[in-house]
Amino acid sequence: LQFTEEKLGQAEKTELDAHLENLLARADSTKNWTEKIFRQTEVLLQPNPSARIEEFLFEKLDRKLPSRTTNGELLGQYMLEAANDFGPGSPYGSTLIKVGESQRRLGGAEREFMHTSAINFLTPLRNFLEGDWRTISKERRLLQNRRLDLDACKARLKKAKAAEAKAAAMPDFQETRPRNYVLSASASALWSEEVDKAEHELRVAQTEFDRQAEVTRLLLEGISSTHVHHLRCLHEFVEAQATYYAQCHQYMQDLQKQLGSANGESFPNTFGVNTNTGAPASPSAAATLPVIPTPGGTGANSLEPDTLKIEEVQPPATGTRKAKVLYDYDAADTSELSLLADELITVYTVPGMDPDWLIGERGNQKGKVPVTYLELLS
Repeated sequence: LQFTEEKLGQAEKTELDAHLENLLARADSTKNWTEKIFRQTEVLLQPNPSARIEEFLFEKLDRKLPSRTTNGELLGQYMLEAANDFGPGSPYGSTLIKVGESQRRLGGAEREFMHTSAINFLTPLRNFLEGDWRTISKERRLLQNRRLDLDACKARLKKAKAAEAKAAAMPDFQETRPRNYVLSASASALWSEEVDKAEHELRVAQTEFDRQAEVTRLLLEGISSTHVHHLRCLHEFVEAQATYYAQCHQYMQDLQKQLGSANGESFPNTFGVNTNTGAPASPSAAATLPVIPTPGGTGANSLEPDTLKIEEVQPPATGTRKAKVLYDYDAADTSELSLLADELITVYTVPGMDPDWLIGERGNQKGKVPVTYLELLS
């Protein structure tokens, strides 16, 4: 009844102190954002909704989730099986073996990342939502009930005092009718007793409300400790993620080196993999620019500048690719092509050319370009 009258604006409501209101708002914000972060992290670690439902059911049934093969491990398994079918000694089969093994390692790294993140990050967030927050919500509901009881007691006391004052100010008797005087005096005494009873109930309700407000306040102040704990868990999540991506990067670099050496032996006209991440050639060069390879290197496959006639070079029937320019580059001579960052050009290689250089074409312009200044797109 008290709650309904408050909603209708027919009853007064006891307001909580400003500090407690701020704690309540902070707790609500913590719960809402923790829930969103938790749900989205679940999606990040396991994009498959069916798999997430399965994990949820196993968790609620308190049963161990069976080991699930990651997509990378499954792809690696298919590649290895295909290599055995095509012949592991063939160029395609041997390459499938190398890529398949790398995919399996990537899948294993992903599995470890998912497991570590689930323990160090998801579990603490879930414990807060399903444990601490439920306790806070329970105590908040109890505080709300105590407030409603307190306001109801205030309303009863107010009505009792009003009735007592009315009975005292307007006695229902006349001098010629002493019986009515007796009745009026009895009614006044009854209202006085009702006021005493209402005051006692109000004191009890006020005590219970204050006690519950203190309990709720202590729980809400614990949100600060929750933030500290979640901060530590967030650092662990970032460390796990950084380790995972570093492993993936290393695996792919190793695979690129393997494929680059294999392709160089079997297909001399294919693009070599450049892993040069050295420092700039001179102190005046930008810190982010890669080393510019020397066109006339001493390697066995390099050509002297005067040996390569750019105007006579023709693009191969197959093997041309699009590349995005990463940095500006000024041509050192007429055999090279100047580049502008973010532009797209067509590139290809020619037999016997230094693997650090490609032939680049932009419209009717043609010239040598350094591989380290390019991002090959297709």
